[in-house]
Amino acid sequence: MKHLYNLIVLFTQTLLPVIALVHKKIHFFVNGRKETFEKLKKLNHQKTIWFHVSSLGEFEQAIPILEALKKQHKNHKILVSFFSPSGYENQKDYPLADVVCYLPLDTLKNAKRFINSVNLSIAIFIKYEFWPNFLHQLQKTKIPTILVSGIFRKQQVFFKPYGGFMRKALQCFDYFFVQDENSKKLLHSIHLSNSSVAGDTRFDRVSQIVKQNSNLDFIEVFIDKKHSFVAGSSWIEDENIIVNYINTKATENEKFIIAPHNIKAEGIKRLQKSIQKKTVLYSELLQDWFDKDLKDAQVLLIDAIGFLTKIYRYANVAYVGGGLKTGLHNILEPATFGIPIIIGKNYDKFKEAKELVKLNGCYAIENQSDFDIVYTKLKTDVSFRKNTGTINGTYVKENTGATEKIINYINKLL
Repeated sequence: MKHLYNLIVLFTQTLLPVIALVHKKIHFFVNGRKETFEKLKKLNHQKTIWFHVSSLGEFEQAIPILEALKKQHKNHKILVSFFSPSGYENQKDYPLADVVCYLPLDTLKNAKRFINSVNLSIAIFIKYEFWPNFLHQLQKTKIPTILVSGIFRKQQVFFKPYGGFMRKALQCFDYFFVQDENSKKLLHSIHLSNSSVAGDTRFDRVSQIVKQNSNLDFIEVFIDKKHSFVAGSSWIEDENIIVNYINTKATENEKFIIAPHNIKAEGIKRLQKSIQKKTVLYSELLQDWFDKDLKDAQVLLIDAIGFLTKIYRYANVAYVGGGLKTGLHNILEPATFGIPIIIGKNYDKFKEAKELVKLNGCYAIENQSDFDIVYTKLKTDVSFRKNTGTINGTYVKENTGATEKIINYINKLL
């Protein structure tokens, strides 16, 4: 299995540059990795703490730990590596990291070169990232390696009769901090007892947002003390339902803020054209706007990144996108503000969504009728809306604390 895996990775490494000629995301994926080893030279072989994440969601889980270690271990450099372009391109200038780069493809040659290029004190992998050659090389060079916010499911290859190769990769970790008891039991079932249930560091991350000064004057002007609905990270499938409600059922006392997942000009233009109520774009506000124009508009489209977590603060009801398509986006960001949440039906892989749906703080919909019923109830029944939001806020507060447990362990190693 090991030889087959390495052949597949080498074949992928050969094929990707060809695909990159016609595929923009793969172009970033390939070209960005050409800069990795040059970037590693900036660390100047000083003691380094390495975080590896897949994409943006996992990076959010890394941030509370990264920030704490940055304060406590100022003599260490911080290295962050990403697997995906969407994560790297958004965070390549992250100020607390000394180097942000792509992780090279998992060949034995790349793994040896990468690890030998850095004076690593510890390697911290987040949630799902399991690269056998890198993990075996870390073990071989005796670099302490931990998994943070890990979550395991019975369906994963590690727990199948044919999963021996990947089980050996897991054996390279010195310790697992997992999100739930089920993950710990699954690891025990394959004779890995070096684990504990710490929870999800995202709870610590989002709980910090509440304490920050997140006021946005233009949002306050737009809402004008009316009922506010915020849709975050929406896809076309989500927007079709929301826009139909706006066009056919929205009253003058409602304001709608939509922050699409895709903020490319053509997507924003399509969305704006589909809305029959007065609509303004965030990008237009930067150019020329007046309070009256903003107050008169009923829909505000956020065609920029970096505002969503702050905007959720102003919502009476939040909708988090992705659940009607490939995968749900972060529902903890609105939950931390004690806001009721609506999501799409595809949330089975998201522990927090399953738990909040069960607690009745979050409602999953399949179609227009479901949305209209749930949203109308949340809009019109103030007591129901407040109670629903309180469930979410309490849930976040009760699940904080993972970062402290993990930091205590790491500090003993550094």
